Amino acid sequence: MFKTKNLSPQQLSAFTALILSLPIAVGIWVLTWDWLVALVSLVVTFIGGYLLIRFVLESFIYRKIKLIYKFIYQTKATKREETYYKYILPQKGIDEVRKDVEQWAEQRSAEIELLKTNEAYRKEFLQNLAHEFKTPIFAIQGYVDTLLSGAMENPEVSKRFLENTSRNVDRMVNLVQDLDEISRLESGEQPLNKENFVIQDVIRETYEALSIKTNARNIRCSIKKGCESPITVFADKEKIRQVLNNLIENAAKYGKKDGSIVASVYKTDGRHVLIELSDDGIGISEEHLPRIFERFYRTDRGRSRDVGGTGLGLAICKHIIEAHGQAMHVRSKLDIGTTIGFTLDARKE
Repeated sequence: MFKTKNLSPQQLSAFTALILSLPIAVGIWVLTWDWLVALVSLVVTFIGGYLLIRFVLESFIYRKIKLIYKFIYQTKATKREETYYKYILPQKGIDEVRKDVEQWAEQRSAEIELLKTNEAYRKEFLQNLAHEFKTPIFAIQGYVDTLLSGAMENPEVSKRFLENTSRNVDRMVNLVQDLDEISRLESGEQPLNKENFVIQDVIRETYEALSIKTNARNIRCSIKKGCESPITVFADKEKIRQVLNNLIENAAKYGKKDGSIVASVYKTDGRHVLIELSDDGIGISEEHLPRIFERFYRTDRGRSRDVGGTGLGLAICKHIIEAHGQAMHVRSKLDIGTTIGFTLDARKE
């Protein structure tokens, strides 16, 4: 069946000219009973109508459509686009043009939503950054003002205030270093020095390095039964050590006293190795799970600051693992515990 929905300008011109010329030719034939005159009038009327209608369409309609397309692309037309405007666009029907404009509108709408989300994230990030710096700066200012107001005369007070000032300075230094670490990871300025190494050895070394913190809370650190057999991965050893250090330190901070931290290591598809660290601590509520790898995001702001840290540890872990071309995941239940894992490439020959 003949469809007029997606006719090009040429087809629409020809169709309209034919509709106009047929009645005129029939009328002339009825008046003259000369089929030759009627045929000539049909051809002349069809050609004249076709040229006139096509001229009107291209001059007053498709010229406006070209402007719409140029507005959509928001750029001076390149040679490729000029070719498109000259040869391809005139072949499109109005309905096809409508679909193009609707598709463009949907894309712009999605981009606007993304920009709004990014803007909200940026504002939240700046607020958190200002708050993280404000706390130690105000504390330092308070200690210094107190010392200058006469507290220096008391050696015991001045020593305590200077020690507190030093701790807040250290906190600011750690914050700046963590921010610098993330910036370099994002920009690719920190190349990865990949090598083959046994992941269980690095886990045990990290357990040992953090033994003072874990022993203080009587937390047992172990490798899951059945996962002790050495498994070799291909990654940046020191960067992975940093990831494990952050994850185990978090588990020690938020895990319950007299609890446990268990590491699991599995070969997955022969090309990757899965590493998971589980604790039996307080857990994380479901609404917080999608955001725990964001910078400065804290599930409990007051409690998180009490136990220390810059709020950037998990964000750094995520960037390191993503720099390896891998991903992190988290599972957690309140009052049951949390498991955070990541994958690495298996041994490379």
